[in-house]
Amino acid sequence: MASLRRGGQSGLFVLLLLSVLLIGAYQNWAGQPEATIRYASLSLLPPLVASALLPLLPTAVLGLASIVSVVLNFGFLLPVERTGARIVVIVTIVLAVVISLLSCWVRANREAKLRRVMIARDRLTLLSVATTHIGNTLDVDTTARELAEAAVPRFADLATVDLADPVLRGKDPSAGWLDGKAPFALRRVAQRSVLDGAPEAVLETGDTTHSLADSVPAQVLASGKARCSPLLDGLEELAGWLGVSPERADAVWREYGFHSGIAIPLRARGATLGVAVFLRHRRQESFDADDLLLAEEIVARAAVCVDNARRFTHEHRTSLALQRSLLPRRLPRLAAVDVASRYLPADSAMGVGGDWFDVIPLSGARVALVVGDVVGHGVHASATMGRLRSTVRTLADIDLPPDELLTHLDDVVIRLRFETEPADSERNGSEDTTGEFGATCLYVVYDPVSRHCSFARAGHPAPVLVRPDGGAEFLELSAGPPLGLGGLPFEATELDLPENSLLALYTNGLIESRGRDPSRAYDDLRQVLSRPTPSLDQLCDEVVKTVLVQQPTDDVALLLARTHALDASHVATWEIPDDPTAVASARDLVTSQLDGWGMAESAFTTELVVSELVTNAIRHADGPIQLRLIRERGLICEVSDSTSTSPHLRRARAFDESGRGLFIVARLTERWGTRHRAGGKTIWAELAP
Repeated sequence: MASLRRGGQSGLFVLLLLSVLLIGAYQNWAGQPEATIRYASLSLLPPLVASALLPLLPTAVLGLASIVSVVLNFGFLLPVERTGARIVVIVTIVLAVVISLLSCWVRANREAKLRRVMIARDRLTLLSVATTHIGNTLDVDTTARELAEAAVPRFADLATVDLADPVLRGKDPSAGWLDGKAPFALRRVAQRSVLDGAPEAVLETGDTTHSLADSVPAQVLASGKARCSPLLDGLEELAGWLGVSPERADAVWREYGFHSGIAIPLRARGATLGVAVFLRHRRQESFDADDLLLAEEIVARAAVCVDNARRFTHEHRTSLALQRSLLPRRLPRLAAVDVASRYLPADSAMGVGGDWFDVIPLSGARVALVVGDVVGHGVHASATMGRLRSTVRTLADIDLPPDELLTHLDDVVIRLRFETEPADSERNGSEDTTGEFGATCLYVVYDPVSRHCSFARAGHPAPVLVRPDGGAEFLELSAGPPLGLGGLPFEATELDLPENSLLALYTNGLIESRGRDPSRAYDDLRQVLSRPTPSLDQLCDEVVKTVLVQQPTDDVALLLARTHALDASHVATWEIPDDPTAVASARDLVTSQLDGWGMAESAFTTELVVSELVTNAIRHADGPIQLRLIRERGLICEVSDSTSTSPHLRRARAFDESGRGLFIVARLTERWGTRHRAGGKTIWAELAP
């Protein structure tokens, strides 16, 4: 537009200059003194028109030309009878030219003032747009793109943003990288041009910036000071600005012709994060000192936003790494169930949550399935999740029923909340507050021998049961309050499951996604679980793909378990009389059963374990005694009696007559323990396969 304006003014100036010559020629041609005086007023037109449309210098040239033409015509060439008339004409033309110059000067000042006001308004508008547009997300790449988008086309024709590699990973770049001591460099994160696709850029987004040592971005990073200069030396200087060799910049120079540039380091909180470069090739105006100040202000604000995004990325990755380290790396392979799981962290804007799942082997070939969700997001939620998962495993090891386990877990959450609450002296001025503290949990215990399943939940979504015929239903369980409230009981729900039933346990992030009707999500979940699939892993993928229509705003934990049953070919049960002579009979029964199972090599060890357990039951318990062998991956021996007193492992002294039995059991087996039940207890021991 500026070139068109200047071209139009040049044409008008030539036209008015020709009109001065034509008017002078016409006045000279008229010849008659009276007519000549009448036509003298025509000489006023060029300077008056120029004063309204042209700058001061062209107006002065036209005015001088008009004065010279009038003085020549009316002073020397044309016959005028009265001398006073000559003087009046010349003085009038001179006064008209002076007035034209004054008028032009006033107009030029007003235009310059208005131009400055318009430029200031445009710069304030650009600053306002940059302030509202940059930093809307906590993503480093997006923030860099927002900086480039805010600068083009309002400020520059090409904008590039290069950041250090550690910044993109959420790390703080070390000071040595500016001196070339660190093993990483700049990477092109964003670029924007007035031309579609930024064809004048020499790098693609994501490429490493192989900057020359003496390039302008390298100099700016090393000095920490912004640079603004015209590209007067042509190709070589452009190569320095773009950070490439002259050969690569040759095509760009010949095609687009950059003429001015600004390079500014992105610095925030004492760290240099990268560099932003702004270039002009379509605009005729070069960058000036005011443009540099504006660019520095915009880049400074963008640098703070980039650093905020970097810090959030670091915290998010730390939380995610912590949570993944606290979740099970791989699930155990059990005879009771086949399991598959999925864990999807929330988007980076919300932060990592406290969802978890677990599969815990229990005594008697049973298995515990757990899914829980801690209130809140971030490192605190992840740490709390880890503590609760460890607590659940500890409580599960002592074989508590599901409702009792949740009661103990509720007490633990209450104690944790009390321990993490700030003291009264720390409440004021404390920047780190834990906020709400609570959790939900669903705990399931499945016994493959009896196919009996026990459920208890604390404020958690109900599980889905898919029967072997494909019918899916949400189980109606006693909801129970969320963990951390205290004072309210939890109730267990008992069910007998058909073999090959499917249980789906999940957290609310799978259902309660933003902008989606929960009832529709529940229907989709039930339908996708009803479809036959070759494997549980594929079914997990189908659930995530169907139910989650977008990136979840909360963590998602999904655990699928297909139940199996251990029939009579895997379980042997005998009633042992309360008589010391029955120990030998128990050994014979065990040996015979192991021969039938093809496990004769384990007979000697199993006989010793059974002898000690049955002997202890006969000696220290009253009533009926039951011996049960379960063939799973290994061999499980169980001896049940009617007393609730638990034995304790101790080291027998030299002259003690008892205390060695459990020590022998512990040495011969992988693990052993006591499980309490209604009307007695069961001592169990697992032998290696």
